[in-house]
Amino acid sequence: MVSTSSLLRATADSRRDFERDALPYLSAVYGFALRLTHRREDAYDLTQDTFLRAFQRFSAFTQGTNCKAWLFTITYSIFVNGYHRQRREPTALSIDHDVIASPNAPDGSGSAAARAGTAADVEAALAELSSEFRSVVLLVDVEGLSYEEAADVLACPIGTVRSRLFRARTLLADRLRAYDAPGRRRS
Repeated sequence: MVSTSSLLRATADSRRDFERDALPYLSAVYGFALRLTHRREDAYDLTQDTFLRAFQRFSAFTQGTNCKAWLFTITYSIFVNGYHRQRREPTALSIDHDVIASPNAPDGSGSAAARAGTAADVEAALAELSSEFRSVVLLVDVEGLSYEEAADVLACPIGTVRSRLFRARTLLADRLRAYDAPGRRRS
């Protein structure tokens, strides 16, 4: 029979290990969730669900492997399951304009305003991609995961990651050319 003190010690050790290994990736997971959901409230909920599930299953995490990729796997899994659940239960679409800037928003002057406008254009173009393309760009190009790690997160073959990434980059380039059309050019 397991003693109460050994159980409490094991729980404290697990919590300490979780805090050490997983919590440093809190902002990265939130950023990934925000780009998947496009809404701050939904991203907060998705991040919270991710860390709750990760804590509950931390004993299954293999120490020495990529904890960030493991957390992204959980995040993406929760997101996809929620997406499929929402498709079965249609709801009204709502857009958080604080997260995705309108491409027609007035620009300020100076290089900081130009960079902010460019970032808004990239975010808007990224938001227009389907979730399968957006996810692979976020994992590989934004979060810096390898193709192999992204394939693990997305639960698909590495060739699928490569083809989706190629297609997503092509779609992004096309969309960004539209933002850089004459009359839209930033200086």
